[in-house]
Amino acid sequence: MDKIGDIEIRVIGKSGSKELHPDNYDIRHIASILQNVEELLYPNNKKDRPLLTYNIQEGSVRHIFKTPAQYVIGFSAVLAQVQATQSIDFLDLKTARALENIQKLSIEKDYSFEFNTSVNEGVALVINPQTHFYRTENIWVDAEFYFYGILTNAGGKSKANIHLDTSEFGSLTLNTNKDFLEGQEENLLYKQFGVRVIGKQNAETGEIDTKSLELIELIDYEQKYNSEYLSTLISKAKKSWKGVKTDDWLFGLRGDYEA
Repeated sequence: MDKIGDIEIRVIGKSGSKELHPDNYDIRHIASILQNVEELLYPNNKKDRPLLTYNIQEGSVRHIFKTPAQYVIGFSAVLAQVQATQSIDFLDLKTARALENIQKLSIEKDYSFEFNTSVNEGVALVINPQTHFYRTENIWVDAEFYFYGILTNAGGKSKANIHLDTSEFGSLTLNTNKDFLEGQEENLLYKQFGVRVIGKQNAETGEIDTKSLELIELIDYEQKYNSEYLSTLISKAKKSWKGVKTDDWLFGLRGDYEA
């Protein structure tokens, strides 16, 4: 049986004129912590993640989580690095966004959040209205992407979007507009498509912000080899490469490196 470790998030503040206590701590704030802690511990593998249990206790408000110790050890290392650098730019997108959400709640409600675990003694990380745990905006740039998969859903009451099930990125939600969906004469569901989209990408790590994706073009996608289509692409590309000495271009990429 796996050894179990503890994670505690203590919330200090007031509800009106009274000190914060489980009896006056709103359920929406509990829900926010639960959702963000799952993102912090298991950002990419929720389906097969181990058991994560929860309890709320007094002492202002103490959120207590229990999960296998190996994950608590990794989480403790993340907390220590965030506290030491006072930055979340090195984190993957989902983990960074979860800490941003807690930072926003701290400022909104004037709460202080103290993180500690069973691995280390004392407070590992503090988030309060004076801290600034936000991603550096200038490392996220506009980019264009192509994805391929099966279109599993299309529509939306207030915001129109389509869902594309891909083998590499899982299910992607792509924002679009109602006019685009209304203009489709054929049923799009459960067919293979390629999509051309725009969104945000981390200039340093290459990570894609999947929540920022907007559909530009829907492409009929044939998996079978099409020699005529390939020849057309080659012919178009020749115009762009006209006058370019390929050996010199490759040398410029390799520099002093020799294969």
